[in-house]
Amino acid sequence: MEGFCVSVPEDWSVDLSQHDAVQPELKRNDQESRYEIFVDGQLAGFATYADVDGARELPHTFVDPKFRGQGLSGPLMRYALDDARSEGLNVIPTCPAVARYIAQNPEYADLVK
Repeated sequence: MEGFCVSVPEDWSVDLSQHDAVQPELKRNDQESRYEIFVDGQLAGFATYADVDGARELPHTFVDPKFRGQGLSGPLMRYALDDARSEGLNVIPTCPAVARYIAQNPEYADLVK
């Protein structure tokens, strides 16, 4: 898992309400320093973070292969970025997938300083 980032689809507008089987639950796990997404109680993916000099670095994202293709990456990244914003933190998107997500969703561009 080290050094792996999920691939970013061209269209991040996946509406999870259209997927009966996918009802993800999102949590921030401070003990593991990561944001987690669960499907049916199973850990489906995560995005690690580290707080550095008043900013939240997002260096690594992962979605378990058996959950890929279900539109989980976008909600996971949105959750992480929204959480950083709510805490007044800038974001350092060192994971290329997070950087692409921000580039494709300009409402988060102000978080990158």
